[in-house]
Amino acid sequence: MNNQSAQQTTPPRPLERGLGGEASFSSLAQLYKSELLDRVIPFWLNKSQDTEFGGYFTCLDRVGNVFDTDKFVWMQGREVWMFSKLYNTVEPRKEWLDTAIQGAEFLKKHGHDGNLNWYFALDREGHALVEPYNIFSYTFAVIAFGQLSIALKTAGDAARSAEYADIAKRTFDIVLSKTDNPKGRWSKAAPGARALKTFDLPMILCNVALEIEPLLEPAFLQKAIDNCLHEVMDVFYRPELGLIVEALGKDGNLVDCFDGRKMNPGHAIEAMWFVMDLGKRLGRPELIKQAVEITLAEVEYGWDKEYDGIFYFMDRLGHPRHELEWDQKLWWVHFETLISLIKGYQLTGDQRCLDWFQRVHDYAWKHFRDDDYPEWYGYLNRQGEVLLPLKGGKWKGCFHVPRGLLNVWKILEDLATRE
Repeated sequence: MNNQSAQQTTPPRPLERGLGGEASFSSLAQLYKSELLDRVIPFWLNKSQDTEFGGYFTCLDRVGNVFDTDKFVWMQGREVWMFSKLYNTVEPRKEWLDTAIQGAEFLKKHGHDGNLNWYFALDREGHALVEPYNIFSYTFAVIAFGQLSIALKTAGDAARSAEYADIAKRTFDIVLSKTDNPKGRWSKAAPGARALKTFDLPMILCNVALEIEPLLEPAFLQKAIDNCLHEVMDVFYRPELGLIVEALGKDGNLVDCFDGRKMNPGHAIEAMWFVMDLGKRLGRPELIKQAVEITLAEVEYGWDKEYDGIFYFMDRLGHPRHELEWDQKLWWVHFETLISLIKGYQLTGDQRCLDWFQRVHDYAWKHFRDDDYPEWYGYLNRQGEVLLPLKGGKWKGCFHVPRGLLNVWKILEDLATRE
């Protein structure tokens, strides 16, 4: 065993002690905090930064070696956001701020076409590889520059803070202008083809609005919140199913096709903790309660009754899915579920949330955590075995694992103080 792996500790099995009570919540909070600050963040801090050209490498193997140098703009934005968020909410460490700034400067220089149309992929040096077709390159640029502007204001760099805030606000305006046609001229749909609207954009906007709240005028913020809440809770949530669907016809009706039948429990569950945050922000306990009920329904629906864990994709009518990865167990799904469940318990005291949190926690720490090297696996087969030993790639970066650890740690810490 090398020195690095010798320093790792096997996490305690909290189910043996049970959750609830000061000691249990306190020890679990310390577990998540230590995992975040001692293992996961140092991994990205030390392994992902491109000190020659700027920005971040996200294609990292099990031990952190770079296996591809292309840079994906939404992953760059996520990492800027993550280090900015740590600076703003945990501790104002200079190394975190410097890491965020260097990534933001790379994005500012190379990430868009000059009019804040954000590319999807760049080569290592920053030359564009893929056109700005993906709306999530834009949304993560918004929260990246928004959070970093807040951090820089705290740090006393008013000029750069104002510059980044302007980039965030202008990009947010572009996102809102594209809600009816997110891909714009880069759409590959044939003229007059079946038109669907998807859940992912209004879902992410529920979070984006709060992430950049200090930068927006109150009336503008309220309108954005009202619009995304309406789409999520009144349009894509289907009371007749008790679940959220991934796509609808433009008229709001269910559509019987592959895309129209697709269900993504992880997306729906992630959206519910965004909605809980909005419910708290707006003083609407009934909205929080509804989000908790939907979370519980989605976990029950998506849980693999044979092998445990949450399915990636499901079919609304029970038909076979065309995605070959439909039955895989993915890291982000389980981390977002942990956040929603423990937040639901924090805000409502619903014991069902805590019971499910225990179950998902135990599965995630047993199957996704790499006990020998930092960061977590991302892709398991249905049986819970590691499919890919990578720690980062085109779709997995410095985001869901550290964001999940941060959120759960802070909530558990709050629960410990209450008890």
